[in-house]
Amino acid sequence: MLTFRRALVVAAVILTCFLLLRNSHGTQPVSPNVHNSPKPTGTFTENKAIQDTPAQQAAHTAPSKPVSSTLKWNQDDGGRVALAKTPVQQIPLSDLQAQPLRKQLSYSFPYDSEGKFPAYIWQTWKHTPASGDFEEAFRQPEASWSELHPGFVHEVVTDSVALHLIRHFYASIPEVAEAYEALPEVVMKADFFRYLILLARGGIYTDIDTTALKSAVEWVPPEVPRSTYGLVIGIEADPDRPDWHEWYSRRIQFCQWTIQSKPGHPVLVDIVASITEETLRRKRVGELGAKHMKSVMEFTGPAIWTDTIFRFFNNPEYFDMSTSKGNITYKHFTGITHAKKVGDVVVLPITSFSPGVGQMGAGEEDDPMAFVKHAFEGTWKPENERHIGEQT
Repeated sequence: MLTFRRALVVAAVILTCFLLLRNSHGTQPVSPNVHNSPKPTGTFTENKAIQDTPAQQAAHTAPSKPVSSTLKWNQDDGGRVALAKTPVQQIPLSDLQAQPLRKQLSYSFPYDSEGKFPAYIWQTWKHTPASGDFEEAFRQPEASWSELHPGFVHEVVTDSVALHLIRHFYASIPEVAEAYEALPEVVMKADFFRYLILLARGGIYTDIDTTALKSAVEWVPPEVPRSTYGLVIGIEADPDRPDWHEWYSRRIQFCQWTIQSKPGHPVLVDIVASITEETLRRKRVGELGAKHMKSVMEFTGPAIWTDTIFRFFNNPEYFDMSTSKGNITYKHFTGITHAKKVGDVVVLPITSFSPGVGQMGAGEEDDPMAFVKHAFEGTWKPENERHIGEQT
């Protein structure tokens, strides 16, 4: 018979066993939340210490043991020192809508350079992989992103869903959705969507015809604290030849088929504002037709993307120019073979997102710096808008 005294003894024994079991499991590493940014190689404890350390201290925080890595990085940042963050003042909605577009965007999507990269992978296409109309040629490339990023939310967004997302995320800034709907070509909308979704939610955007060769965890050397950068880009073209302008729009051209960003990055604010303002200006004066338009490259593609990045590198609003060694130009990136960090932007060499193109110094797919393979399937673009590929 279970008396009250015996019941108390049994309860005490069960409680003791429970506490012992909890303490024994508490010494094990805890799995990171799926919405945390990808971690560099090394133990969870070491990586968490780096991620949780404020940016001003992170550079002096070393792991407790050496972290092996085949990656290298170039520490010549052109003398760029980021200015200290200023606190964001609360603005009533009625007052916010009277502000310039860039200020509205910055306020609606605040940038935290010391925050984490959201674990999202965004792609766009006419159909989702669940549809029978989804092209077989894209199934393996699309699946590669989920396979190498098992903890990430991976979304393939159709054109109709893209519009609903933009209307939702930019409800307080309706001119953004108006500009998106006004763009006359599908490829322009696809270009614009990648900037919009990364500005609002962050993560990785990558074209449907790209294959992940390595996880984003491995893109940036682990000794570079993730609290010190918020945008990761790659070089699309580095044509060191006299007639480069006949083949490419810029001497150094940054690719935008794969981009990783924290939400709210100033580069994304700038390019979203530029495309929105120019599109609505042309709409007002009736110049959105084909005969009035710039090329896709210049209007929404790699040309304006490249210009926006260089404008950020040389903007005194974000950097203390008293330490500057002069303007950041293509010369700072031509021929690089390792990651290079300027301010809070990491620039990867041409091999990283363009391996196997057979020119401009790009390595092959088995190169340690090869992270993403692009199939250049942009067949909806006019012939003169496509990647040069094997032409030399």
